[in-house]
Amino acid sequence: MARPGRSNDWGFPRWRGYGSERGATQVRLCDRHGCEEPGDCPAPKSPNSPERWYFCERHAAEYNRGWNYFEGLSAEDAAAREAGERRDAGGFANASHYGWGGPGDGTRSRDEMRALDVLELESGAGFDDIRLAYRRLAKANHPDLNKGEEAAARFRAVQAAYDVLRKSEERRAALSR
Repeated sequence: MARPGRSNDWGFPRWRGYGSERGATQVRLCDRHGCEEPGDCPAPKSPNSPERWYFCERHAAEYNRGWNYFEGLSAEDAAAREAGERRDAGGFANASHYGWGGPGDGTRSRDEMRALDVLELESGAGFDDIRLAYRRLAKANHPDLNKGEEAAARFRAVQAAYDVLRKSEERRAALSR
């Protein structure tokens, strides 16, 4: 009789991912008749029902095209639900012009926009412009040349702004590779 071998699941390092099993993974197929694609898009079977269909992306789009979210509700209930959902999503509507970029102009974050203001630049400035503005302002406000607390504070602000913009430029360059 063969002696069982050692399992790969004990100790460190773990050779398989957590939650992975040795057996085949169960894949739920699309509930549309005849479709063999994985059904990974849940869709409600009826309004206010916990039961779900599971469609592939193509059939989920087809199903949702004719979906009436307010079916089975009276006109007052439908209006109340729509008003409540519009109220809850109002914060997203106010920030929709930012897109996925977060706060800022859509291409730069809020911190980058503040840093550009400190360097007295427009939002579309390239990194060469940023470098030139940093050198100009650092030279003009350097504590060795200008005595006083205001010049030192302005120099620190210019340095911090340049660091923010330099790091964001490095991140962008790393992502574009």
